[in-house]
Amino acid sequence: MLVSIHFTNVNEFVCRLYIFLCSRVTSLMYFFSDIQRRIELIQDFEMPTVCTSIKVSRDGQFILAAGTYKPRIRCYDTYQLSLKFERCLDSDVVAFDILSDDYSKLVFLHCNRYVEFHSQHGHYYKTRIPKFGRDFAYHYPSCDLYFVGASSEIFRLNLEQGRFLNSLQTDAVEHNVCDINPVHQLFASGTAEGKVECWDPRVRSRVGMLDCALSSVTEGTEVEGLPSVSALRFNGSLTMAVGTSTGQVLLYDLRSSRPLLVKDHYYGLPIKSVNFQDHLDLVLTADSKIIKIWNKDTGKVFSSIEPQTNINDVCIYPGSGMLFTANEDPKMNTFYIPALGPAPRWCSFLDNLTEELEESPESTVYDDYKFVTRKDLENLGLSHLVGSSLLRAYMHGFFMDIRLYHKVKTMANPFAYEEYRKDKIRQKIEESRVQRVQIKKLPKVNKELALKLMEEGDDEAELSARKKKGKALPSILSDERFQVMFENPDYQVEEQSEEFRLLNPIVSKVGQKRRKKLRLLAKQAEADQEEEEPEGRGSSDESSDDDKSWVDEVREQRRLIYEEGRDRRRQERKQKQGLQPRFFQIKAGEEFRSFGDVARKQKLQKASLEERLKLEERSGTVNVADTAVGSKQLTFTLKKMVCELIRKQSRIQNVEFVNLNYYKAVIKA
Repeated sequence: MLVSIHFTNVNEFVCRLYIFLCSRVTSLMYFFSDIQRRIELIQDFEMPTVCTSIKVSRDGQFILAAGTYKPRIRCYDTYQLSLKFERCLDSDVVAFDILSDDYSKLVFLHCNRYVEFHSQHGHYYKTRIPKFGRDFAYHYPSCDLYFVGASSEIFRLNLEQGRFLNSLQTDAVEHNVCDINPVHQLFASGTAEGKVECWDPRVRSRVGMLDCALSSVTEGTEVEGLPSVSALRFNGSLTMAVGTSTGQVLLYDLRSSRPLLVKDHYYGLPIKSVNFQDHLDLVLTADSKIIKIWNKDTGKVFSSIEPQTNINDVCIYPGSGMLFTANEDPKMNTFYIPALGPAPRWCSFLDNLTEELEESPESTVYDDYKFVTRKDLENLGLSHLVGSSLLRAYMHGFFMDIRLYHKVKTMANPFAYEEYRKDKIRQKIEESRVQRVQIKKLPKVNKELALKLMEEGDDEAELSARKKKGKALPSILSDERFQVMFENPDYQVEEQSEEFRLLNPIVSKVGQKRRKKLRLLAKQAEADQEEEEPEGRGSSDESSDDDKSWVDEVREQRRLIYEEGRDRRRQERKQKQGLQPRFFQIKAGEEFRSFGDVARKQKLQKASLEERLKLEERSGTVNVADTAVGSKQLTFTLKKMVCELIRKQSRIQNVEFVNLNYYKAVIKA
């Protein structure tokens, strides 16, 4: 694309070119400075789309991450600071674990119920569990894998014998997470009902149960729905942390059924990860929005990290202050907090960098200055200061002392603070209005339909049915696919059209039946009893009256539509004919016979049909005359054969008069 630029002055062109080059150089300086401040520890530390989980091997040399799309596992070597290998999988990974000290023995739990084993060279074996799994744990003394998921059973797979063992029968409906205590090998699983069941693997029996859902509801917490267990982690021999789906973290001593501490994230999001930092007695808990670091004795917040993307998993590098996060983003984040611990051995240079930053903190040159343009100077009335020491030229404007700027601005606009105060008051009022009863705003198009949908959505029977089902039905008003129906005038429902008037009785009756059925279902669910249908009466007998009513309404609408169409056609016919009164002038020598014709016509109308036929047979003509003025007269002679045929027909049937319709048909023939 060619662009023609015209400048009236060469100096103007040079100035604008200088400003353009300065802006480009400044942006490049910011870009390179950002690169200089960024430290990329591991090369290509990312996934194609999303990373779901991340772990560090026990020897600390390898970092393994699972992600999608396509489903894959990536292994990074910290000694080489690069990617070691990548393996693609058949389906998404729900959870995985490292059984060996390095990456040579891996177990993957897939979303399609498959359990896949990998060795150092790659894929080794694949098997399948009876139900969909959500988490698993490895018991080292017995070589058993414990799988929990969408089932009341806990499946056991023995890797030494290579076969499934008897499952553990629990009282829960579903299990979400599980963990094994590394000290005394106690197995614990978190259920969807908000309970934690503890099992002893030696005797395969349950030794205890904790009701975390009831303990998570405290005075300062607001819980919506039943809190289920979403995270579980042991620390030492007696401490256990439980994360709930409503955003609370409960610390337990295994010797007590009451929690030692309840920590709320105040976001209402499920807790996805719980980790312990033993050096400072800290707990790192994470939901999809934030990572909180707090003291496990007092609950006081030590620090918090809020990434730009949602968090899926958090892993702490053992014995250091570095942690990795798996995000809803291709890039896997790495955070280093020197207060938590030293840097790992493979990136020990981070300690030197942090020490240098602490010793020589950099201060920005223009911290106490305000950048203003020439237009701002004109508005403030400081154009005469250009060229003085109070203004420092920079790019397309100037830097001036921030104290001078505030002083001049206050003198130029003394009511600025009052306007600012009024805006703040207005914002506070608007925020308080949000907490009041909300007024439902109707859209511009199809207001009646939107109001009807709102009323149906607010029906108590439907709301109770939704709550009992445990899931909300989609609403047309909130669905993006149907927004055009309430915005585009082309989708306006024409209630006066024939189609709408014929279908409206049926639709209204169907809606009444649906609401009646919902009420009946809600009553049955409350009573938890099913009544048998009485004998001799079908299920369709109840709706017979409703069917008759809507049929009658449809017939009535059809009758009204027919009458309206007939009247409309009559009006159109009159408009086409242009029936308007016409006036005629009676000339000299003409007789006005209008009154005589009217009297004769009335006399003929009073006579019977037989007399009128005899009169017309005598004359041999049929006269049709309206008035003498502007009248039309039709005269024709009946054929002899037609007259004889009429007489024969009357003699055969022995009737006194002939049907007029038959007579007309014969005449036309």
